[in-house]
Amino acid sequence: MAEATQEFGEWPLKRLMTAVVGSGPKSADDMDRAQAREAFQRILAGEPDDTTLGAFWLANRWKRNTPEELGAYVDVMHEECVDTVAPECDPVDCGANYDGKGRSAILGVAAGIVAAGAGTPVVAHSGDRVPTQKQDAYKHVLDELGVRTELEPQESADMVDETGFGFYYQPAFNPGIDALEDRRDQMGVRSFVNTIETLANPADASVHLGSFYHLAFAKKIVETAQESQEWTPDRVVMFQGMEGYDDIRPGYTKVADWQEGADLDDYEIETAEYGMDFEEADLEVDDVAEDSAAITEAVVTGEREDHFADAVALNAAFRIFAGGDVDSLEDGLDAARDAIADGSAEAVLEDLRAY
Repeated sequence: MAEATQEFGEWPLKRLMTAVVGSGPKSADDMDRAQAREAFQRILAGEPDDTTLGAFWLANRWKRNTPEELGAYVDVMHEECVDTVAPECDPVDCGANYDGKGRSAILGVAAGIVAAGAGTPVVAHSGDRVPTQKQDAYKHVLDELGVRTELEPQESADMVDETGFGFYYQPAFNPGIDALEDRRDQMGVRSFVNTIETLANPADASVHLGSFYHLAFAKKIVETAQESQEWTPDRVVMFQGMEGYDDIRPGYTKVADWQEGADLDDYEIETAEYGMDFEEADLEVDDVAEDSAAITEAVVTGEREDHFADAVALNAAFRIFAGGDVDSLEDGLDAARDAIADGSAEAVLEDLRAY
């Protein structure tokens, strides 16, 4: 048996690999909460050597983490890494995949600005070229728009209160996770860190909006919220997103909606019924950051009324709906389009640039 250490406990990663998680996809056991907590505390402290850490991350990937394990990881991240600074308002938290998009336009900035113009505050957070894909994320679209992104958490909170839309920058609010970037990059594949960093919730928002490839993942995120003691949203709204991002996929798609005290509600929508009557390929662009910024500005100023405008309006409607400011997606869509038509969305963009 590995010797206990005064700082941690009896479960160094090598022992967890040998005794619990490392025997293979079909025979591996799950960790209990205490084991998962200790494992991630050791990782954040930089204790495991690179080989052991890579093996542990890969074993977690092949066996698939339980909500109890993810809840433990999230709790340790919040306790030891996340600098939470809440604005005075209660925004919708959008934590899209930090490793970004490579083909289609990022619509979340435009959707968040439009939702803010309609009266629903929105927060987005991301890093800068996060492994494994290291593609364009929220930060890069905002950079192209001339909006400050390398902010301290208090500045991000103030941005939300002053403009209705806020951006939190991972190296500033979650430095412990940011410090793992080189070791994550050497892995070459995603680990559970890619999941939990989207749940950092630096604005302490009561509503989380995210995306999934399969409904089972949305259920796991909801169960993670139920298992976590630190990440306790009142509502989680998720949908099938493009490239794993929080931009809704055109066509027939699923939505998952959970509120504290209730069962998960999942249902299907046809986006064409909400004006999004085109294919995912129609949202592809040549330069994701640059083209997404240009699309954002053209849509929120009312200069563009094509399929990109329809996609932004529906994504904004989801944010307004998730925030509880309307009772249906239809009402959210009306509110989003009104915010563009009356100049409210454009005013938010102007305020962001001036901040």
